[in-house]
Amino acid sequence: MKAMTDQTEPTSGVPADSIEASSAIPADEIARLTDDIVSALKTVYDPEIPADIYELGLIYKIDIEDDRQVKIDMTLTAPGCPVAGEMPGWVENAVGSVEGVSGVAVSMVFDPPWTPDRMSEEAQVAVGWY
Repeated sequence: MKAMTDQTEPTSGVPADSIEASSAIPADEIARLTDDIVSALKTVYDPEIPADIYELGLIYKIDIEDDRQVKIDMTLTAPGCPVAGEMPGWVENAVGSVEGVSGVAVSMVFDPPWTPDRMSEEAQVAVGWY
């Protein structure tokens, strides 16, 4: 496992200490990949909420493997979300377009359940809650 961001705490953003230094991928490349992956995730929007899925706190974990495969754990605002079947594909397409990523696997998880507390300040402003 190359780099990992874990957002199981109610916050958005990629903490600098979540990048593992024991990677075969150089640290500067991991940092670039991480930034580019986050940027790609920010292009995917929940169609019912005017904020991207990253700032909404729907991305729980991003793993970048030695072979540059990216594994993402994500959730939805509600298990019955109307785009539940489509959202993982949107995420795979967005992250798969990042230069240097060899493949993407998205897992849908519902533990812990998503709550509005996971939203960043940016998302709270976008939805008018801040």
